[in-house]
Amino acid sequence: MQSILIATNNMGKVDEIYALLDGLDLAIFIPADLGIVLEVVEDGQTYAENAAKKAAAFANKSGMISLGDDSGLEVDALGGEPGLHSHRFCPIPNATDADRRKYLLEQLGDKPHPWTARFRATVAIALPSGEVKLATGQCEGEIIQNERGSNGFGYDPIFLIPELGHTLAELDMNEKNRLSHRARAIQKAIPILKEILGR
Repeated sequence: MQSILIATNNMGKVDEIYALLDGLDLAIFIPADLGIVLEVVEDGQTYAENAAKKAAAFANKSGMISLGDDSGLEVDALGGEPGLHSHRFCPIPNATDADRRKYLLEQLGDKPHPWTARFRATVAIALPSGEVKLATGQCEGEIIQNERGSNGFGYDPIFLIPELGHTLAELDMNEKNRLSHRARAIQKAIPILKEILGR
């Protein structure tokens, strides 16, 4: 059985990616399984640059095919912010997800509704040789003031998908893994992964 390393320490992402790769004949590892401690500075100018940088760093360290991603929330009323800086948008040191949501809503306080937004994601598959392949996905929605749901992480509890009437955090894993930005990117990445593994 061939192996792949998920190039993240974010367990919320790990759970989603595990579920998305379920059904592939793969042994899936996370850095902790291999005793790898690696903090990659996300200083790229695009999601693709950050995703590729993470995946390549873990592939180089582990000698394994590695799958990394970068994603962000883009809110139209904030000119596309927080975008690339979604995780670091809140100025509070060691901010929690709840801190980030609260800060985002404070920035939106006087802006007219609806607060249309989208999540974007880029998935990178890196080989130890240095080769990197990319896939992208996005999910349209809007930001709401009151948190709803407990199944997600990050900004999920305030990100509403209007046609469903639910936030990402109210969806079960099967629904989220059909509709989310990360799900759509990984769905596009799976054929690329199969092609790499079949070489």
